[in-house]
Amino acid sequence: MPPPADIVKVAIEWPGAYPKLMEIDQKKPLSAIIKEVCDGWSLANHEYFALQHADSSNFYITEKNRNEIKNGTILRLTTSPAQNAHQLHERIQSSSMDAKLEALKDLASLSRDVTFAQEFINLDGISLLTQMVESGTERYQKLQKIMKPCFGDMLSFTLTAFVELMDHGIVSWDTFSVAFIKKIASFVNKSAIDVSILQRSLAILESMVLNSHDLYQKVAQEITIGQLIPHLQGTDQEIQTYTIAVINALFLKAPDEKRQVGVESSVDILDCPLTEMANLLAQKQLRSIILTHVIRAQRAINNEMAHQLYVLQVLTFNLLEDRMMTKMDPQDQAQRDIIFELRRIAFDAESEPNNSSGSMEKRKSMYTRDYKKLGFINHVNPAMDFTQTPPGMLALDNMLYFAKHHQDAYIRIVLENSSREDKHECPFGRSSIELTKMLCEILKVGELPSETCNDFHPMFFTHDRSFEEFFCICIQLLNKTWKEMRATSEDFNKVMQVVKEQVMRALTTKPSSLDQFKSKLQNLSYTEILKIRQSERMNQEDFQSRPILELKEKIQPEILELIKQQRLNRLVEGTCFRKLNCRRRQDKFWYCRLSPNHKVLHYGDLEESPQGEVPHDSLQDKLPVADIKAVVTGKDCPHMKEKGALKQNKFASSFQPQEDIVHNCDLRCLNLLSPSCMTQTAS
Repeated sequence: MPPPADIVKVAIEWPGAYPKLMEIDQKKPLSAIIKEVCDGWSLANHEYFALQHADSSNFYITEKNRNEIKNGTILRLTTSPAQNAHQLHERIQSSSMDAKLEALKDLASLSRDVTFAQEFINLDGISLLTQMVESGTERYQKLQKIMKPCFGDMLSFTLTAFVELMDHGIVSWDTFSVAFIKKIASFVNKSAIDVSILQRSLAILESMVLNSHDLYQKVAQEITIGQLIPHLQGTDQEIQTYTIAVINALFLKAPDEKRQVGVESSVDILDCPLTEMANLLAQKQLRSIILTHVIRAQRAINNEMAHQLYVLQVLTFNLLEDRMMTKMDPQDQAQRDIIFELRRIAFDAESEPNNSSGSMEKRKSMYTRDYKKLGFINHVNPAMDFTQTPPGMLALDNMLYFAKHHQDAYIRIVLENSSREDKHECPFGRSSIELTKMLCEILKVGELPSETCNDFHPMFFTHDRSFEEFFCICIQLLNKTWKEMRATSEDFNKVMQVVKEQVMRALTTKPSSLDQFKSKLQNLSYTEILKIRQSERMNQEDFQSRPILELKEKIQPEILELIKQQRLNRLVEGTCFRKLNCRRRQDKFWYCRLSPNHKVLHYGDLEESPQGEVPHDSLQDKLPVADIKAVVTGKDCPHMKEKGALKQNKFASSFQPQEDIVHNCDLRCLNLLSPSCMTQTAS
């Protein structure tokens, strides 16, 4: 006869004693179970004790999570969270350096547990730690010469405990003083500092910026690019990752006026505060350092670094949004002068730019003719072509850049097309406007970065004006493809579709430089695109014949059942997810899987990414399938609505329990952020 469902068989450890095998009745209060265990070992004051998992997590057992205990679980009898918090609160204030160091080490470990964290925070523990960082370090620095390892470890454990406590989201980041910010910034600004201290200091600064609008300005004033560059030039990829993460956080939270600082500023980049983000990111020095010491370093780029580079790429391109959404003012003479300059370079390159010979009517007629040759839709007033947003003034900026920096190619394209028959000419103006709009769509200019995407392109870090150079390559490709297709004006949209396919296929190869991207496009001629399309179409047509369709209809029910079983098997096998916290770090993991009987979802935290399947008995939390009220995906997920800075709902899903279950068991939604659409499809 199977044991009752409420009875769980476990082993309980106590230091210096043999483990006990006992049966826990889940209907009994947890305090009564702890008293029973204490009585078995003749321990008084059972209220000072608690049970915790004996595995590496060491998480406390509470009334809220006790249902996670499975048969065969090994537990440990230990000091209660409240008692432990009181003891550590006193121990970290000890006058003995050795005792203080040991206490801070224990605090850093225990702070990962939210139950302990709540108790320690209730004792105003966060304030104590910040005071130790603000004032205590000066006292310890006097001893640093004779106790340097001890000092470094002590500060490292203090900052680690602080980070772990703050990651629980119990305390607001707005509560910290300027003195504390200055102290953390000073650790980042030091030329020689312990790696663990530097890493945690960078993490704290990133969290401050991401989670507090008020702290953004204070942090930005304390850090300059010159102080961060040495960390990018180092060999520790984790430090480099945290450094770029700080730059990204400040860039993301910067007001628009701070992002749009002129790139020709004469301010020394090394002394420039990180509020001047556009100025910094447009400078060759920072870009070249990231390219040399991060992207082209002799080591593989891990996922978190790839994500931070992707975020930096997106935020850099988002600087173009202002121009992309700015309409041209046909009455603005400065803007009209840009169009005049395009005409001058193309047709009057060898003559004086201000040649005013001839009557006004004659000049107007000449300008109208030239604007038609330049491919504008409105030949009389081409300024009207730039009143649509997107791409707005960004298209005109690209055209002027191409005309000035690739003048020979510009003149050749314009003159080449002006000598063709009207129906076969490739309109440079219209093409440039539509191409700019298309490139902005491909690079998603104006959209916030995804929280999980790692899709950065190394070639965009190889040039200070990478978007403009990207345009210059693509406008020449468009002209080449137009000729290969022998297109007419009626084929304009078809040509744009082919060009988009060429660009997208070349980008998927992740070229390391703009020249390599150009070479990839050379191999993707219109003829090659036709071959690729034909091959793909043939593969599709093989399955569209009548016998195949009849067979498909016949076996479809069986196939659908197989798909259902495959998805169930995938759910039973489970998946490891990266755990996002308030700093949007993805360095923690958790695992979720369906029980073999398909009745319960088991999930729990992991110390590291597993190499294989994780047994469902080792996962602490569970959600009965019968208790699931709804499954929502994308932007409707609650964890997507809560995140304000970086949004990615494409692969998000959430299992929502019944309201009465939530009320009775304090069970929250099971929120997932899948690494790919394949994982989300299975779930």
